[in-house]
Amino acid sequence: MSARDLAEPYPHVTTDAAAVDAVRLLAERNLPALLVLDADGVPYAAVPGSQVVGQLVPEYVMEDPLLAPVIDDQHAETVVEDLMGKTVAEWLPARTFKPPYVGPDAGTMEIAAAMARTHVPLVAVVERDGKTSRLLGVVSAAGLMRHLLAAGGQA
Repeated sequence: MSARDLAEPYPHVTTDAAAVDAVRLLAERNLPALLVLDADGVPYAAVPGSQVVGQLVPEYVMEDPLLAPVIDDQHAETVVEDLMGKTVAEWLPARTFKPPYVGPDAGTMEIAAAMARTHVPLVAVVERDGKTSRLLGVVSAAGLMRHLLAAGGQA
């Protein structure tokens, strides 16, 4: 089955979107990862939810986890304050990498290999026409596994 057939709609943000809106999207839609597109519609980053959470933890707590129990929910206010006024591009983790994406005709093994290689639970399906790109959807790890199980007669 082709990537075009497996692709499902997936909410995304752009690099110039407000960081607080990106976090809200991830939280409210229960997404496994935040998908970020650049101004040209090309996948720019796919940030697993655990990395997004990591961006919300103060650096001094990351360096010394023993400090975590002494910080209470008052820190939540500063989290939102730190996000305000920042774009997604300004806020993204420093170790963000270009997410995996395939063309609409890619097969299941190509999708699976891209997902496994990058450790990101989604692969964007992008149709390119010259310099323009259009996100057709995303193949999630769960969606890929459902397809593979059904194809193997196990579903």
